[in-house]
Amino acid sequence: MVDALVEATARILVCDGFDKASTNRIADVAGASIGSLYQYFPSKEALVAAVIDRHNSQIMRRVRTALSDIAAQPIERAVRSLVAVAVDAHRINPKLRRVLREQVPHIGRLENVEVLNREGYALFRGYLESRRDELRVRDLDLAAFMCATSIETLTHTAVLYQTETPRDAEALVEETTRFISGYLQPTPV
Repeated sequence: MVDALVEATARILVCDGFDKASTNRIADVAGASIGSLYQYFPSKEALVAAVIDRHNSQIMRRVRTALSDIAAQPIERAVRSLVAVAVDAHRINPKLRRVLREQVPHIGRLENVEVLNREGYALFRGYLESRRDELRVRDLDLAAFMCATSIETLTHTAVLYQTETPRDAEALVEETTRFISGYLQPTPV
């Protein structure tokens, strides 16, 4: 029942937006009674919070896997893997992601997004620490911030706001890899 309600909420958000979502409509789409909905969720905001939590969990599973897989990779290959995973993560229901970012008011789940961002940053910072001797940059905190923010912003914008073909995704991964790797590594002599 909970899954059906959360899924119905996500579908309504994508099709009609936050303002047109209501608990009555969500219950109807989920095939549940309004009483059943209220047994699990006290409000529309609680349902949307569950959608946000589920969406963020899907993304972070992919990011965690990628970050554990790159531990032994050289910098350029590791960055390429991270950029590709960021593109892939942004493709997890991009219409929902866009609605959540643009239409949903602050409902107490932004701290969860910040926790996820900090986790991704900390994992990438740890990778940079393991490669410290290969890096041009000295301030690893700043470097991790700049790289993580750049990758997130570039992939988010490209996937959610641009029309993209498979070739475009490959070009995005390649150019972002070059950009980030060039910042991190010393120029060859």
